[in-house]
Amino acid sequence: MKFNCEKALLQNAISVTSRAVAQKSSIPALEGLLLHAEEELTVSGYNMQTGIRAKVSASVETKGDIVLNARLFGDIIRRMPDDVVTFSVSDKMQVHLSCGDADFEIPGLSAADYPDLPEVEDEYAVSIQRKVLKAMIEEVAFAVSTNESRPVHTGALFEIGEGGLTMAAVDGFRLAVRREPLEKLEGGSFSFVAPGSALNEVKGICGDVEELAEITLGKRHILFSVGDVELICRRLEGEFLDYRNAIPRKNPIFVTVDSKALMESIDRVSVVISDKLKSPVRCRFEDGKVFLSAKTGNGEAKDVCCLEGDGGGLEIGFNNRYLMEALRYAPADVVRIELNTGVSPAIIVPADEGEHFLYMVLPVRLKNAE
Repeated sequence: MKFNCEKALLQNAISVTSRAVAQKSSIPALEGLLLHAEEELTVSGYNMQTGIRAKVSASVETKGDIVLNARLFGDIIRRMPDDVVTFSVSDKMQVHLSCGDADFEIPGLSAADYPDLPEVEDEYAVSIQRKVLKAMIEEVAFAVSTNESRPVHTGALFEIGEGGLTMAAVDGFRLAVRREPLEKLEGGSFSFVAPGSALNEVKGICGDVEELAEITLGKRHILFSVGDVELICRRLEGEFLDYRNAIPRKNPIFVTVDSKALMESIDRVSVVISDKLKSPVRCRFEDGKVFLSAKTGNGEAKDVCCLEGDGGGLEIGFNNRYLMEALRYAPADVVRIELNTGVSPAIIVPADEGEHFLYMVLPVRLKNAE
């Protein structure tokens, strides 16, 4: 096996694929990257849950496969000068790397020990702009559950239909929903749940560009194709929450507020809250204002935020982080908050027309003495 390629291209491929390498594995090869040289070079990382494969433009002299320790290989390439890397493998699987005046000899592992990445049957597919997919993941993934007792909720639900692409995530305390129209849909409607850990990697490889990413659904796996990079992950099985019926929309109280201003007010009163000294943020919605307060052993904090609408004196408590995250990730400067009672969820939607996002945050029961 022998090839030459630009150091920057190889370094980028190693950086992307290393994110799927197992940190510790009973199979030593999984702690490495698989290099496959044929017409071009392919670098793969796989942890038995998520696999990332990147194509690299290279001049291949001799075809072959080898597995290299991901950390060592990455450290070497990163320290090499910006030039062409020459890579060759001996019969004894010793790898020789050279670039400029730098030379390295490192041991390789047999590619025969490296498990094959799953093949994804082309059952359904959809294309979406990379920057749109990245934004949707970012604005939903914060609500993905980390509780393994309901594995299906450790991922985000994708629903693809004539209405476009809808993503939803829920963790028992809040719900996040994002919708985007699709230019065209071929092959009918479909849905699946993708693991949150894999979606964080997809977000990282999408970039803020208008080129398309393709999502392909197989029987057991999902393939995200983003330029020269492919990410394959296992579908999460199980019944996802029927979130549409879980959202109360007949709410009598509507207020409109600048999301950044409200977030800053919550942040100010959160100063007295800590991991050891927890407290809900108490919100009293009046006409044109919301009065916020928090009280712990650290002290008491109060603030006022202006808004449009009359809250009718409703008092409701929230986990400060959950409410702030909903406001932070909401892709709108001004939001409408729908309220009902002190024990009913708050619904956050855009203030303008068209609900391309909806966040629901469950309240924290307040003690009257607080």
